[in-house]
Amino acid sequence: MIKRNNITVFEHQRLYVGEHGFRQIHLDALLKLNEYHDGNYFEPIAKGVKFNQYVGVIQVDGLTIEIHPKADKDDDDSRWKGVLLQMLKACGKLKADSSGAANVKRQHLNLLEVYFELFLLEVDTLIRKGVIKHYRKQTHNTKALKGKLEFAGHIRKNLVHKERFYTTHQVYDTNHLLHQVLYKALAIVDQFTKGTRLCDLSSRVLLNFPQVDTKTITAQQLNTIKLNRKSNGYNDALELARLIILNYSPDISSGKEKMLSLLFDMNDLWETYILKQVQKACEGTNIEVSGQESKSFWGNNSLRPDVVLREGHKTYIIDTKWKRPNRRTASVTDLRQMYTYCRFWDANKAMLLYPGEPTENTFKSYNTDDYSIHTEELLEMNHQCKMGFVSVLNSSNELDTTIGFKIMSLLK
Repeated sequence: MIKRNNITVFEHQRLYVGEHGFRQIHLDALLKLNEYHDGNYFEPIAKGVKFNQYVGVIQVDGLTIEIHPKADKDDDDSRWKGVLLQMLKACGKLKADSSGAANVKRQHLNLLEVYFELFLLEVDTLIRKGVIKHYRKQTHNTKALKGKLEFAGHIRKNLVHKERFYTTHQVYDTNHLLHQVLYKALAIVDQFTKGTRLCDLSSRVLLNFPQVDTKTITAQQLNTIKLNRKSNGYNDALELARLIILNYSPDISSGKEKMLSLLFDMNDLWETYILKQVQKACEGTNIEVSGQESKSFWGNNSLRPDVVLREGHKTYIIDTKWKRPNRRTASVTDLRQMYTYCRFWDANKAMLLYPGEPTENTFKSYNTDDYSIHTEELLEMNHQCKMGFVSVLNSSNELDTTIGFKIMSLLK
């Protein structure tokens, strides 16, 4: 087995050259990766990097860096090591019954290996069920005249070989875009699983995969893929392939190291998790829950609160914040944003929701004179806002599955 060096850090933590096997060559690769992503992943510091709110895994030159979420720097590190995996499953970004995900603690797997295993098993299942074929146009020499004869090419290529025909014709085979995408992802996975427990599985899947053209796959091509009834079974494998291809950075450091990063914005994950938990808590009630509603604000600018709840003529706004506020006090900017949401959505109450131990916070009214637009006559509207705190984890250091109900109780 190839010895790989693993580094475990948390969001907003600093990592310096010389620590835990982190070398200058790794720092150069990370800084280059950061450039490709508009400087969102890290903040360059002297001889190191400071991680931002992006969490996940980076693998480069035998080094694996695992970045774990952590709501507050004073929290116990051990409580947060399994949170990312749990949140990805809860948000639908990872199959809950994945064998890799189930064994991640027992076998010390990282997130990349979980996704690799899931992808390889999805493709292996497709192969065993029988891969699909598509029609496509092909132009080359044949021994029989079929399709359209390409005169210029025929004269150029077959001046001596009179028995051949240079034609453009349709073929029905497995060499199409869906398989080219999967093959590209398989080739990437094979590079990063050599010497690991997934090496044999990766080699077997590659060996059994149909022969296809090796092509450069772009994000634009991935966005054009449309599945039909025949190819619908490819959906999960293609989603995983997309994730792997778009996060692969070949030759990122002077052509020497190949890097694969799988990073998630904790702000987005927290927002998605809260939305799903609130929707779950409101099932079977008369409360409608929606996420990312948009209203035009000024010019091309729009407003988009994280969660909107409607109960009859009452509207409630929740805006999630993956941070602990300084001195447990909301910023003026956040309060102004919530007031704007109240005005545009005609909301009774708005809540800024933070991760943290619950505290007694009450709704306070904005000092403004506002009116409801629900009726023809103007009715005075009392817009209110509060800060809400919910514990992400329960006593067993697992995601709190009752968090949706606790959030609803905060709105009362």
